[in-house]
Amino acid sequence: MGNLVDRAVRAPDALAMFTEASARLRELVPFDAAVWRTTDPDTGLMTSPVRTENLDDDGCAVYWDCELFAEDVNLFRDLARSKSPVASLRAATGDLPRRSKLYHDYLRPRGLADELRAVMRAGGRPRGHISLFRAQGKPAFDQRDSSVVESMLVPLAKRLRSFAEPGAVVPGSPGPGLLIFDSADHLVSANDDAVDLLAELPEGPAVRTALGVRVPVWIESTVIQARAIAQEHARGSARIRMRTRAGRWLVCHASCLRAADGLVTSTAVVIEPAKVSEIVPLIIDAYGLSERELEITQCVARGLATAEIAEQLVLSPHTVRDHIKAIFEKAGVSSRGELVGKLFTEHYEPLAAKDIVRQ
Repeated sequence: MGNLVDRAVRAPDALAMFTEASARLRELVPFDAAVWRTTDPDTGLMTSPVRTENLDDDGCAVYWDCELFAEDVNLFRDLARSKSPVASLRAATGDLPRRSKLYHDYLRPRGLADELRAVMRAGGRPRGHISLFRAQGKPAFDQRDSSVVESMLVPLAKRLRSFAEPGAVVPGSPGPGLLIFDSADHLVSANDDAVDLLAELPEGPAVRTALGVRVPVWIESTVIQARAIAQEHARGSARIRMRTRAGRWLVCHASCLRAADGLVTSTAVVIEPAKVSEIVPLIIDAYGLSERELEITQCVARGLATAEIAEQLVLSPHTVRDHIKAIFEKAGVSSRGELVGKLFTEHYEPLAAKDIVRQ
């Protein structure tokens, strides 16, 4: 199956990778519509970029309502922990898809009969989702289809992880942005900073609003997650990290507002430039560092000498030097200064480097 993903993993960015992988996969596993999503590895929530094929953007809210508010089969959070992160709706329901709210509310109204969904995992964490759909009258996805999809998940996930590597320094941008959604998850208000920040995000499926602002589906799903948490249908946080077209990292977090009677009346979404501490784990993870290598890298970033690192981590200086050599090889650098510059300061404005030293 190597040829299935070889060209895809050489793509320069996630969206291009999705496009190539989808075209290659369709030759082996025919499908009528698809969604390829990037996810935040800490929360498992959809983030940018997202690729949709033959689906309308306005169905996102219905889809994620089914995911977050229904006790349905094949939930992404369950697949992310499953031995096999691939499952089809028809197989999971014993070929009785009407038992599924997703089928009733989302698939059937769109003329779809089955969904094959998968979670791309690397390092034990979700990096993205794939949803493939077949139309009414087409055969259901079978075990062979699932096996083909599963064969491509790990290399795609590892490549998604690598896209967190730092890019060029980007000048300061506006923020924080504030979006207010009503109880039906419709955008009712937005400040100018939010509009400017939304304009920096990659192209992708989005919902048009009465304000003339296009809300990307990954932000809409974060709003729905916040509502699910407030109503105790979900746990965790409604928070994702997003990357702009210029390579700058943003953080989007949503929380529900309640009236005096305790009912949820609206949801506030804040979008702002990410702090160094929020992005450093992603950047380090992109190079495939082990937990021990991560600890040593953080010590190097704080300016600790080899002996100090050894004392703090209860290791021998020789072992520390071996780890640092391995870290240099993975990051493609030859000195401590180059390591800190590549992993941290190259991706942020100069002041960000001072934040790392203080941590």
